[in-house]
Amino acid sequence: MLRLIYALLITFSLCLPSFAQDAEAPETDRSATGGATTLEDIMKRQEGLKVDNSFRSGLTGDPGGGRPSSEQLGTLGGASDPELWRALRFDSADITTQVQHPAATVLIQDTGMWWLQFREGPLTKYGFGLVLGMMGLLVLFYLIRGRIRIDGERTGRTILRFKSIERFAHWLLAGSFILLGVTGVISLLGRQFLIPALGPEGFSTIAIGAKWIHNNVSWAFMLAIVMIFVLWVVHNLPDRTDINWLLKGGGIFGGGHPPAKKFNAGQKLIFWSVVILGGSISASGLSLLFPFELPMFAATFEKLNQFGIPQLLGLGELNTNLAPHTEMQYAQLWHAIVSFVLFAIVIAHIYIGSVGMEGAYDAMGSGEVEEQWAREHHSLWVEEVKAKEAKAGGSS
Repeated sequence: MLRLIYALLITFSLCLPSFAQDAEAPETDRSATGGATTLEDIMKRQEGLKVDNSFRSGLTGDPGGGRPSSEQLGTLGGASDPELWRALRFDSADITTQVQHPAATVLIQDTGMWWLQFREGPLTKYGFGLVLGMMGLLVLFYLIRGRIRIDGERTGRTILRFKSIERFAHWLLAGSFILLGVTGVISLLGRQFLIPALGPEGFSTIAIGAKWIHNNVSWAFMLAIVMIFVLWVVHNLPDRTDINWLLKGGGIFGGGHPPAKKFNAGQKLIFWSVVILGGSISASGLSLLFPFELPMFAATFEKLNQFGIPQLLGLGELNTNLAPHTEMQYAQLWHAIVSFVLFAIVIAHIYIGSVGMEGAYDAMGSGEVEEQWAREHHSLWVEEVKAKEAKAGGSS
C-alpha cells in the first residue's frame, strides 16, 4: 500500500521528460546533417525539452561482435568509432568485467547531469521556498491571531494526557527528525555553500560526520514511526466529529472550540502525514542505504505502466530499465522532496505545540495538562476519562 501511494506521489511531483522512454514524435528531417544531431535538437536540450534520441541510440552497430576493441582507437588515437561511444552512453554495449558488481559495467550514466541540475536547481529552490513560505505564514498568523489562550478559569487540576512511553516515542521521533534534517541539508547543499565558506578540508570533516549521523539516526526515526503508529492509530481513525472541527477551522471560525476526542482533526492530519510521508522517506532511505538489494523505482514504474497512469498524464511509458546509479538518483530526489514537504508540516506542528497555543506543550512536557485546557480543546476525550475514573471508583 505504501509503495502504491509512494508511486502515485512521485508520478505527480516528478513529471519530467527524463522519466519517460522515447515517445512517438514527429520525425525530424536530418538530411541536412547526414542523419546527425540537428540545430533543433540542440536548442531543445538547452531549453530543457525532451529530445528523441532513438536516431542515435539505435545506431550502435555491433559492439560485442564486431572488430576487436584494439581497432576502435588506435595507439595514436587516430581512429574513433561513434557507434561504440553511443552504445556506451545508452548502456547497450556488450561489456564484460572481472568486478562482480551490479554497476561495474555502466561506464557512462546518461541521466547524471539531469539529476545534478535538478538537485542544485528546482529541488533547492522550491524545497526551501516551501519551508520558508510556511514559516512566513505562521509568523503572519501569529501577528493576526496571537497566541491561543485558555479561555476559562484554570481549575488547578490536571489530567494525564500522555504516558511516559508515548512521550518517549514522540521525542525520539522529533529528535531524530531534527538531526536527520540538519545532516540532510549539509549533504544536499554542502558543496554549494559550505565548501566556499570552510574549504574542502573543513567541509570534508563535517560531511563525514553528517553522513555517519544521518545513516545511523535513521534507525531511531523508523523505530519511532512504528511506535507512534502502534500507540496512536486507534485514536487517529476519522470520525464524524472531524468534519465539524474542520468546518470551524478548529475554533477559528464560528467561535468556541469544537468538540474533539483525544486527537482532533488537525492532529489526525499531522499523524497521518508523519506516518505516510515518514514511511515513504524511510523506504527511499533504505533504498539509498542498500541500493543493490532494495532498488525501488524500476519496480514502481513497472506497476505504474501496468495501471496506465503515465499514459493518462501524457508521459508515455516510464523507463523500467534503470541503471543502479539512476535508481539511487531517483531515490535521493524523492527522499529530499518528501522530506521538505514533511518538514513544512512539522514546522506548523511545532508552532502550535509551543508558542502558538497556551498549555499545549505540557502534553508532551510533563504529560499532565490543565483540566480547563483539556475541556476546551478535547471535551469528548475528557468525558471519556472522567467516565472511566467514575467507573473505576465505583467498582473499588
